[in-house]
Amino acid sequence: MSKRMQPFWAPPPNSKGPVLKLYNSLTRQKEIFVPQSGKRVNWYSCGPTVYDASHMGHARSYITFDILRRVLTDYFGYDIFYVMNITDIDDKIIKRARQNYLFEKYVAEKRTLEQVLNDAKEVMDKFRNSAESTTDQDKKQMLIKLLTRLTECVEQLRAAFKNGDGKETEIAMERLIQEGKDPFSEWLDAIYGASVADNAIFSALPRHFEQEFHKDMDSLNVLRPNVLTRVSEYIPEIVEYIEKIIENGFGYVANGSVYFDVGSFDKKEEHFYAKLVPEAYGDTYSLQEGEGDLTTLEQQNEKRSPTDFALWKKSKAGEPAWDSPWGRGRPGWHIECSAMASAICGPTLDIHTGGVDLKFPHHDNEIAQSEAHFGSREWVKYFLHSGHLTIQGCKMSKSLKNFVTIQQALAKYSARQLRFAFLLHSWRDTLDYSQNTMECAIQYEKLFNEFFLTVKDITRGICQDTTIHTFSKWDKQELELSKKFSDAKVNVHIALCDNIDTRSSLEALRELVTASNLYLRDRKQPNAILLRDIATYITNILMVFGTITTETSIGFPVSSQNTNGNVESTIMPYLNIIAEFRENIRNQARSLKATDILKECDNLRDEILPNVGVRLEDREGGGSAVKLVDKETLLKEKEAKKQAELEKLKEKEKKKAEQAAAQAAKEAQKKIPPTEMFKAETDKYSKFDSNGLPTHDAEGKELSKGLIKKLQKLQQAQEKKYQEYLASQS
Repeated sequence: MSKRMQPFWAPPPNSKGPVLKLYNSLTRQKEIFVPQSGKRVNWYSCGPTVYDASHMGHARSYITFDILRRVLTDYFGYDIFYVMNITDIDDKIIKRARQNYLFEKYVAEKRTLEQVLNDAKEVMDKFRNSAESTTDQDKKQMLIKLLTRLTECVEQLRAAFKNGDGKETEIAMERLIQEGKDPFSEWLDAIYGASVADNAIFSALPRHFEQEFHKDMDSLNVLRPNVLTRVSEYIPEIVEYIEKIIENGFGYVANGSVYFDVGSFDKKEEHFYAKLVPEAYGDTYSLQEGEGDLTTLEQQNEKRSPTDFALWKKSKAGEPAWDSPWGRGRPGWHIECSAMASAICGPTLDIHTGGVDLKFPHHDNEIAQSEAHFGSREWVKYFLHSGHLTIQGCKMSKSLKNFVTIQQALAKYSARQLRFAFLLHSWRDTLDYSQNTMECAIQYEKLFNEFFLTVKDITRGICQDTTIHTFSKWDKQELELSKKFSDAKVNVHIALCDNIDTRSSLEALRELVTASNLYLRDRKQPNAILLRDIATYITNILMVFGTITTETSIGFPVSSQNTNGNVESTIMPYLNIIAEFRENIRNQARSLKATDILKECDNLRDEILPNVGVRLEDREGGGSAVKLVDKETLLKEKEAKKQAELEKLKEKEKKKAEQAAAQAAKEAQKKIPPTEMFKAETDKYSKFDSNGLPTHDAEGKELSKGLIKKLQKLQQAQEKKYQEYLASQS
């Protein structure tokens, strides 16, 4: 007998799955993501200019890039080295610091009433001229509203003084000064700004708002950067960087300032200016905005070309200054990021991120400077820009007072709800911050949370020791749900590979939750392990997205407060004892028809336990589901339930009143003699026959025979009702 051989074996065909693609602003299309050094990714992100409170426009960028960073790290497994800057030297900061200092000094000086009124007149004249000269209609309207408020404040101050009311005069003067803080500050800065010389004034403001920015980022669960760079700490590196650009022939000195020679750079075959927005080349308005508010006409005229931009600015009176080979001055805006990113990451970046409004000139100037410094063709491989944020459909603008601070948003919504709103939009598209947007985010949060609570209740028993009862046979329903689970994982992966499409990922998870809920509805003894696996997977994806802040096996943390240990596993055995005891009491009370005891059981469920974050849900057929929910959420649910019951009661009373009114009208109608029923309708009829039947319309025209016949039928019906009424009276 010949020796038997194993049959031929072949591996399954290698089906190529989706690969990660990112929308690259440098090519304006999705590109396969390939880092330069294996899994290592050097990533630089433009940070805030810290001169005021952070707003939802900042949140749009920083939550967006936090989501991208988390997905690349925790889902795709890249080793991200994340660097972010803080701009603490800038025209906006200098101007705001001076204005704050001068305004506080002005208030402290306690000016006389006459002085304040004279100053207010000058301020209003200045702003009236600005309102008349501006071509921006939104800004014009804002200035007109401001002038109207100031005029009202001045009139109130004059009236209080005229009445001889010293206390009211003092209050009115304070109101005028505070209401006019912005215009007063600008007016003071125009007069006295050059006299401010203390560098401490210019450093205190950005320090304060940087601290506030970090608090906001922590509140939003945004990961810290690996490295944070401040412009004020990198002056030597920036000076050295500029020197190299001059040495390479792309920078020139003019009157103590240094400018980048755009024309010389763009003429070189290996270089290209405005890679991101080539159509903006020569856009002098945007370039001038990028030079800053404190740039004078004289400084603009120093440049060889209007397209050139400042690398180093000679400091004027009233501006902070540092030593340099070209004299005392400070860095230009664009050079800061190039020098600091290069100091940490070297000559190339894998990813550079920032808001879409920074594309030109800021990011295009960064690219030009860096390539000029290193003599390279390419500084950044992938440039990612987050989309705009609008407020209820309108462009967000600090100057137009149309903005919402992060703290204002957090006073209304949780950090998780805000993040869901961002996840439900493409990271590169415009996001409208509105009630509709947030309502959608809240509904998604609620959908996932209710599913997690249900699964935790069902699977609580299998989280202990494994027994023969842990596993149950899979039937058709389990196989179908498992297939949907597998499909959902594939769909999430496809979506995340497609430019990190979190919206489609959440839709896939929502469909999986819906399928699971239908399974739970139809399956009396659901498979706990399958449901746990589904809930664990959804939890892991939401954790990757940053909506879950602490390690947890299933669902959202019970409390937003940081607590030691797993609260749920600690207290759940005691809650189960309470639930079982309550169920036994209810059963006994039902058999004895003890309604007072049943009311107390309901009170425990509806009033007492929600106050400590526990929701009891009585099941049909006996027993209760015990669910730990954030206390604030439960109290809101309780209030909403009471409100709904009140609305229901009001609607019931309204219908009852309407029915009573209709019945009363019906009864009143019966009392009208048929000969009188049409005579009150003088807007329709002008003449009647002896029986009270209309013969002519309101304009005196004779009625048609068809209409008279119809009216006769109505009169006959009324005759019948009238006779019934008379009979009831006798």
